[in-house]
Amino acid sequence: MLILVCTLLFSSCGTRAPRYDFRELARAAVRLEMDIDANDNHRLYVEAADWIGVPYRHGGSTHRGTDCSGFTAAVYKKVYHKKLQRNSEAQRTKDCHKVSKRKLQEGDLVFFHDGRRKKTANHVGIYLKDGKFIHASSSAGVIVSRLEEPYYRKCWMQGGRVKGL
Repeated sequence: MLILVCTLLFSSCGTRAPRYDFRELARAAVRLEMDIDANDNHRLYVEAADWIGVPYRHGGSTHRGTDCSGFTAAVYKKVYHKKLQRNSEAQRTKDCHKVSKRKLQEGDLVFFHDGRRKKTANHVGIYLKDGKFIHASSSAGVIVSRLEEPYYRKCWMQGGRVKGL
């Protein structure tokens, strides 16, 4: 009987989403400069907050330095256990279904062009909520920005919901 009870207890623990204590969520909220609600994906927000301030490094995908697609790939691997392509355009065309800006949900990818090649995504970030997204900026490292900032409004391309999530 004791073995049965232990088996049930330990097997049920593995199916629960991880719980974060108040301090971790509060730290994430401060670093991201946003409220984190009970229904939000806590794993996404805690992981995203850990990347704030990581410097930009072309071709990088670690906390020592990352570019935009390296950042999105690393976060998706940790939070969603999903492997993404390693560049923005491939993430857009191979990993995602198109989503309009008004239908974005937390965790969706957001894609931008550079103003010259409007049909090719050369920047990507992860949508959080309330018009905010997190990304690796070449000038400032990993930061949270607003979709309505003039540059991102002008260079908006599309949202993408990763296939299989």
